[in-house]
Amino acid sequence: MAFQGQDRRRHKVFITRNTEYHVKDDVCVAVRDVRTKRWQVAHIALSRKVEGAVRIFSNGAVVPNLKEPVTGDAIYFSDTGPSGDERQIVTSRIVSIGRPPKSDVAQYGRFAHA
Repeated sequence: MAFQGQDRRRHKVFITRNTEYHVKDDVCVAVRDVRTKRWQVAHIALSRKVEGAVRIFSNGAVVPNLKEPVTGDAIYFSDTGPSGDERQIVTSRIVSIGRPPKSDVAQYGRFAHA
């Protein structure tokens, strides 16, 4: 029997072919290379909000979606910079979504942007 209540967990990890995007409350708090397992301290997605998803179809069509990304989607991150310019990033397709281990969560403070 599956849990029927509200999911109160705040941390999630979206894994693409090359990158893990660690998210807390819809904001990217850490990025790690899948192959080397090294944290990337200067990645453009850090501190960006997950705004939704982009579904990429085999015929090349791209459809944005404001719902939470699911496996097969690309993640759409966005924020507004100090000068009012909007910055965004679209990842490659998500291959899996999971919960990060506590050992990873404990390292997130190292990647906070001012």
